[in-house]
Amino acid sequence: MNSLKILIGNDIPDQGISWANTFKSAGAFAVTRKANGMILLQYVREYSMPDVMIIEAKMPGLDAAGLIRELKKIGELPVIIVTADQEMPSVKEEVIYLGAGGFLVKPFDVSKLIKAISEAGEHNSSVNINIEDAFKETSDQQDLECIVTDIIHQIGIPAHIKGYHFLRYAIMLSVENTEMINCITKLLYPSVAAKFKTTPSRVERAIRHAIELAWDRGDVDVLNSYFGYTIRNSKGKPTNSEFIALISDKLRLQMKNAGYMVRL
Repeated sequence: MNSLKILIGNDIPDQGISWANTFKSAGAFAVTRKANGMILLQYVREYSMPDVMIIEAKMPGLDAAGLIRELKKIGELPVIIVTADQEMPSVKEEVIYLGAGGFLVKPFDVSKLIKAISEAGEHNSSVNINIEDAFKETSDQQDLECIVTDIIHQIGIPAHIKGYHFLRYAIMLSVENTEMINCITKLLYPSVAAKFKTTPSRVERAIRHAIELAWDRGDVDVLNSYFGYTIRNSKGKPTNSEFIALISDKLRLQMKNAGYMVRL
């Protein structure tokens, strides 16, 4: 990856910087800018075309399709990875037709994307092919753990508290088995407690504390993207069961659309 120049358009606090730092540690030159088509286009005009761009499907200024069209006027397209918060079949078809190298629905395992781009840089092969292959390589369980971890990082739950680990495992169990969330006291809490050798009541309290921290300190836009404005403004923070159910339901649908094996 030593010679690759990577431009990232990402508005989630710390996420774009984290991705850029990971690419840098692999030897690439990587920068992050706001997910705004005009800002990204201006960067390209000022600093030259990168080798890889990771951009949002929907952006102010110019969306992904509009940005790709403008980039074509400047020169040969870089490898462009378009990301979205949900399936957008028509948008995906359009950006791939225009020359994007891949379309990924969030949340996804970022380490796989980094690995695919790294291997493409080392072997001068097709990044598009590597991206498709990379997202089929590891087990569904590994994928799920990485994706849930990324979500709770985005939401703002600190990793050093017990509730972080309890909540991650609880969401994973709920994604794989919907009965868990329907029997949170009799089934979910005891299952998490057995995993971490503690009691169900401690699991419940630790998860509640983690959610309270996220609601008090987390990023408003990220919270609203998962829970909507109704819960935050009218009802206050969600209960443990609401929080786990909303995250696991969204994940289950996204993973099903992406071809993962999940129990319904």
